[in-house]
Parts: sequence; structure tokens; C-alpha cells
Amino acid sequence: MLSGIKIFSSDAVWQHIVAELGATVATDSVLCDVNLDALNLELPISSTRLKSVIIAEIDNTKIIDKIFGRPVLLSDTQAKILTLLYKTGGMSGNDLKIALGYAPDATTHSVETAIYGLRKIYGHDFIKNTNGIFALGRV
Repeated sequence: MLSGIKIFSSDAVWQHIVAELGATVATDSVLCDVNLDALNLELPISSTRLKSVIIAEIDNTKIIDKIFGRPVLLSDTQAKILTLLYKTGGMSGNDLKIALGYAPDATTHSVETAIYGLRKIYGHDFIKNTNGIFALGRV
């Protein structure tokens, strides 16, 4: 049901529940798609309601709109990269790969290709790389 979604909770019961729903239990509240601790869920909550809250929370359009100042269409990978860079303030290429579900030593160039595409459209300074750390620049 929630396959591919990384959910953080410091509570072992919530960790078990989200795992049972098919989500990945994240160990970092920043590098997750949803932080259950920050949602202040009203209990009791049905599994259907919980799923709808989680799905609504992973909609990153508000963050993307804030970055650009307007709605834009991006690939899923591009949107996830921008959201991660926005939330964290900057990440290494390997950390980005891990956060996107790749092994750090994976031979995929998905992250680099997505960043190249963003820079091609929005300018090289849109995503800066300082000492191996990617961070949002200016649009």
C-alpha cells in the first residue's frame, strides 16, 4: 500500500504499523518522506485515514512552489532532489543517492542526470556544488 514511502517515527508502535502498511521505516526525520512525530495525529485513527494523511503529506508541491515562486512540472526524481536539498540545506551526492533509495556505490547516474536537467533549464547556479555538497542556489 505505502511501498516506497519512507516514514519516520520515534515510537516503536508507529514503526511497526507503518512497516505493516508496506512503508519503509526511516531512521532520520529529515531524510524521510513523512515524519509521523510532526503530524500530531489525533488518535484513534483508522488505517484508511492514516494512509490518506501520509499520501497528502508526501505531496511536495508546496515546497516546489516555494522554491520557484510558481507551480512547475518536474520529474519525480527532480522533485525529490529539490525537496531533500530544501529540507536539509545540502547533501553529498552519495547521501542523495541513499535518500533516493540507491546504494552509494550504485553505477546509476539518475541523480547526476536529474541535477544536470535542472541546471540546463534553470541555470548552473540553481544547484550549487561546494566541496562535494549539493545545495540549492538561485532560480
